[in-house]
Amino acid sequence: MTDMLDFLRNEGIDESVIEKVEDFRSKYPNEKLHEYRVPKPKFMYYGKDVWLKALTALISGENLLLVGPKATGKNVLAENLAAVFNRPQWDISFYLNTDAASLIGTDTFKNGEVTLRHGPIYQCAEFGGFGVLDEINMAKNESLAVLHATLDFRRIIDVPGYDRIELAPCTRFIATMNYGYAGTREVNEALASRFMVINMPVISETDLKKLLLAQNSQLKEEYAEQLASLFQEIRKKCDSSEISTKALDLRGLLASVQLVQNGLSVKEALELGIVNKSFDDFERQLVSDIIAVRISDSLGGKDIFK
Repeated sequence: MTDMLDFLRNEGIDESVIEKVEDFRSKYPNEKLHEYRVPKPKFMYYGKDVWLKALTALISGENLLLVGPKATGKNVLAENLAAVFNRPQWDISFYLNTDAASLIGTDTFKNGEVTLRHGPIYQCAEFGGFGVLDEINMAKNESLAVLHATLDFRRIIDVPGYDRIELAPCTRFIATMNYGYAGTREVNEALASRFMVINMPVISETDLKKLLLAQNSQLKEEYAEQLASLFQEIRKKCDSSEISTKALDLRGLLASVQLVQNGLSVKEALELGIVNKSFDDFERQLVSDIIAVRISDSLGGKDIFK
């Protein structure tokens, strides 16, 4: 976990804040039973201001709502935060069939009697985990009702027919929310009031370059800069509504670099990771044209790696 704290120092986070993170980890040591749930992030979130706000909110005992468009690193930041605080993470995805039972737990038979099989919210509360509530604005009213008492000052879960449990003091919930996806809706006022809300900024070209270099130390700096500029160009086209956000895929960009390292040309890799994310012929051609302006057909791994 020292590496995560060093990362925060490199991002410019004040030492007094890092000391409070260390105090939190000392006060709430992680149980070995759930050590496997503590994330070991593959990707890091870059952005000092967002880090400072998120760390301060969690140290203060608050829950977080990360709001923003696609490719702003909401889930990456949530995972990074669990790793920084050395807490086990439970991922709870909200979709059409998510109900109270799937969050808290369901009845099951064990040793000839009915017992409660604990759901992810229950386990977070019991073991002091970080619960990542993914796409919370897709949640049904029934699911939201379960969360109200859990997320506010009461910090309890009342399980009908069983018991009432209090959240462990180190339990935190980090919700994510995208705009404009199919099936989403506005988060109601009662739920929003239970979170500290961070509007996630789009990743800057400088931070994207840092991310690309961090993911592949063999990548030449000039090509990291070129790929970061290409991604920002695609974002501008999305912002002006010339294309949809399907091609704005940060995971796809990072994966494309890996594909180049394993044998594809840069253009072929970007076709798989970026261009083909759109299923409209006209839009695919537009994205291909954006790439063609910056990337030569012959550009390959021997060119972009040291």
